[in-house]
Amino acid sequence: MSRRRLVSPEEKALWRTVTRSVSPLRGRRKDAEPPTERPEPKSKPRSRPSAPPHPVAVTQERAPKPREPALAPIDRRDRQKLARGTQAIDARIDLHGRTQSEAHAALLRFLHRAQNSGAKTVLVITGKGANRDGERGVLKRQVPMWLALPEFRGLVVGFGDAATGHGGTGALYVRVRRARGN
Repeated sequence: MSRRRLVSPEEKALWRTVTRSVSPLRGRRKDAEPPTERPEPKSKPRSRPSAPPHPVAVTQERAPKPREPALAPIDRRDRQKLARGTQAIDARIDLHGRTQSEAHAALLRFLHRAQNSGAKTVLVITGKGANRDGERGVLKRQVPMWLALPEFRGLVVGFGDAATGHGGTGALYVRVRRARGN
């Protein structure tokens, strides 16, 4: 059975001070009475001296980070247009045979070039890469995770699996974000 740490009177006073400065969420009422405190069980004195109370760290409010834009998946209609060829694929990159670090760097450079050239949709070929154990290939798993990273968010609007004619599950359609100022 685990032992709970007892809360000192100084910590209780600090907690009351902090909770007074907090406003309740919308739609919730603030409790009029603080929660009842359980009586502290009497315990035998500790053999070691108690540590002095920790000083309270004063936190400064930081300006909120600018949020990365959310990724939007490629919808069914756009995927159909790409598959039929009525909507153009502006560029493509094949990542077969590259290590993870080479593929990551190549994909980042490719997306920068695509954005600067005004491309709207690109095709990223990862390959399926199944091995003996039936696991998916490393790039097939990693590329979608990379596209969700902050370093790619300024370049990518969204992505989704390509149609069978363009590589199926071994490729991705990637919607490229317009360059700022364009």
